Amino acid sequence: MDKYRDIELGPAAFLSLAEAAFAGIPQSLRQYVGEVIFHIDDFAEPEILADMEIDSPYDLLGLYQGLSLDQKSAGAAPADVDHIFLYRAPILDYCEASGETLSDVVRHVLIHEIGHHFGLSDADMERIEATP
Repeated sequence: MDKYRDIELGPAAFLSLAEAAFAGIPQSLRQYVGEVIFHIDDFAEPEILADMEIDSPYDLLGLYQGLSLDQKSAGAAPADVDHIFLYRAPILDYCEASGETLSDVVRHVLIHEIGHHFGLSDADMERIEATP
């Protein structure tokens, strides 16, 4: 079976893959997030790349935008929902260059976006990634 057969996924199928990957992330990490909305875009907006001082749109695979749980109130408004942006073209490009499967890369990106947002160390994220 061709390991890249899922590379041609359109945005809707890519979203389903992201949701499945998120559901498979250990609860020890998902507990930080709360409710989240996934966005699948081909690339990050130019303003985001400029703000982050990223030259190539292929260098940003994902972005987490949201508040930490201690910043949210019990009656949080919909605007307080967290957002995870996954950038399809850079992720697919990374898959082709690295030989990793799309599901593994999406899981990795999700773990790192959530982990960096909530201040986890690289060692913490590596332990989480090693958890099936």
